[in-house]
Amino acid sequence: MPVHPEIKKILDFIPQSDTKPKIIPEEHRKMFDAPILPVEKRVQVYSVEERTIPTHEAEIPVRIYTPKEAESYPILMYFHGGAFFSGNLESHDEIVRPICLESGYKVISVGYRLAPEYPFPTPLKDCYNVTKWAAEHKDELQWDGKNLALAGDSAGGNLVAAVSLMARDKKEFAITKQVLYYPSLDLDVSEFRYPSLVENGKGYFVESDQLAEYNSFYLIGNVETDNPLVSPIREENLEDLPAALVITAEYDPMRDEGELFAENLKKCGVPVETKRYEGATHGFLGKFTHLDEYKDVYKRTAKFLMSK
Repeated sequence: MPVHPEIKKILDFIPQSDTKPKIIPEEHRKMFDAPILPVEKRVQVYSVEERTIPTHEAEIPVRIYTPKEAESYPILMYFHGGAFFSGNLESHDEIVRPICLESGYKVISVGYRLAPEYPFPTPLKDCYNVTKWAAEHKDELQWDGKNLALAGDSAGGNLVAAVSLMARDKKEFAITKQVLYYPSLDLDVSEFRYPSLVENGKGYFVESDQLAEYNSFYLIGNVETDNPLVSPIREENLEDLPAALVITAEYDPMRDEGELFAENLKKCGVPVETKRYEGATHGFLGKFTHLDEYKDVYKRTAKFLMSK
């Protein structure tokens, strides 16, 4: 189907040019810091708490969302998107709140350190270490001791897949489910190996010819992009990973890598649910989930998280 008319209205305001300006992380971060809905107009949950989590490498800010008063909770770790160099706890608040309310999970949104100041593997380590902290503080968090899930969008989806791999291999804690929203899973974009990189490469917010520059801030140094912790789609052994929900968008350059990763998981015996949202673009969560066509994304997520 065509791009959703409400999304197209926004796209039509963006000037198109064959010459793209250099990406400056600080400027990109300002875009994520732009005002969003006032707190009183956002989805309301029982409580929202700001914390700083001490890990052996750094103190990491988190925002803990509690859906309702209860004796115990399943826990979901949320890793925000933003190309590894932008995004923050506030920029994704409107996404995390409905996930928390609909699912009944206590959600811990992680403010991992950002590239290029902190390139790979620092953001990944931060996400892993805070998840480990959560697993080790059962009583403090009122965790039910059973359900410890991960979710993330775009670059955050990459971190979800990578932390799931680390958790499986290190065996320090167990992840029960993973939710990947339009994930960026292959950081080697030297060749446009996925049709969606060509089909959706221009005019849909994220442009394929800029992805290498975006990724370069995360990949400072001699980082091999075929490392599965960098590009999780390169992992050949996907057995014993947590069940996955993979959400993609029709007009996203990264659509095909998300869907291929889902297929690879299935081939290795991992339970997988997939949903491609027609007419949607990369980053449609939060911005466009008020539209009727996309309102169910949080209910779909909740149903997956609550299923046996």
